[in-house]
Formats: sequence, structure tokens, C-alpha cells
Amino acid sequence: MLRLSELALFLVPFLAFLGWRLLGRAAAPPLYLVAALALWVLGGGAAMVWFGLHQGLAPGSVYRPAHLEGGRIVPGQAAPR
Repeated sequence: MLRLSELALFLVPFLAFLGWRLLGRAAAPPLYLVAALALWVLGGGAAMVWFGLHQGLAPGSVYRPAHLEGGRIVPGQAAPR
């Protein structure tokens, strides 16, 4: 998820320029294109903040990676310190 958002944020300026070049030959990009890109970037930022707040470990906990117990795989989990 993080790699996809990093890639998307990297591509935003290039996609904005491409849209400007393809959609109009005016001196400035159209207002609807600027508004759409701004909303898209804000939405991506809000999604990353939400994901970081809801998927992070609680303070004072550590991550226990997945391991084998009795021949079964126990998934990784947060454990108190």
C-alpha cells in the first residue's frame, strides 16, 4: 500500500502536465483539471493519514513476527512490551 501511494505521489506532476498538454492548448491549465488533481492529492493524503492512524501499533507494543507453533503458522501480531 505504501509503495503504491509513493508511486502515485511521484507521478502526480507528470500526469498533471500530460493532462494539461492533451486537454488544452491554453496558456494555463483548465480550472476543473486543477481542482480534480488537488482533490485527488488531498484524498490520497487523507487516506495515508487514516491508514497510518488505524494500522499502526499501539504505543509500548512490539511486533511479533509470524512463527511456527506445533506445525501451524501463527500470524504476526502486536504484543505488549
